[in-house]
Amino acid sequence: MSDVGAERDRTGESGEVARLVAYVALFAVSAALFVEAAGLPVSRFERLGAGAFPMIVHGTLMALLLGAIVATMRRLPRAAYARFAADIRDWAVSRRLVFFLFACLGLYLAVMPVVGFAPATFVFLAVMQGVLAPKTPVAMGTALLLALLFSYGLNWLFAEVFNVFLPRGR
Repeated sequence: MSDVGAERDRTGESGEVARLVAYVALFAVSAALFVEAAGLPVSRFERLGAGAFPMIVHGTLMALLLGAIVATMRRLPRAAYARFAADIRDWAVSRRLVFFLFACLGLYLAVMPVVGFAPATFVFLAVMQGVLAPKTPVAMGTALLLALLFSYGLNWLFAEVFNVFLPRGR
């Protein structure tokens, strides 16, 4: 088998494992909705109750998903799972800056009510530009100037010109 064919096989296996993960996730959601539907109150005028139809739908969906899970697990070789985990790890490593950005954004949003808009925004922009910009003195100076302008400058603009007060912190 050629290298291209082997790579196509490996990509297909990773796709099958990803599909299996999706089947399992959908099964879990459907099972939770089935349990939720079973808890719906029963009317005294209706024998089946409001949850009967959702329970039929989710029960059928769970049966179909279980069949798909079993069929996919039979079709995949055991080594495919390890290759899928390696592919996921490689994917995450290649996108580490995106994950770092989202982590910093979450931290920024959590800290802003405590310290206020201007200092939180200054630190967030300085860190992001420091990570993403070229590491030259001119670029770092420009990054700090822009962080200062877009944090304290915007805070001043909104407060003095628009009379809109951004979070001040505690």
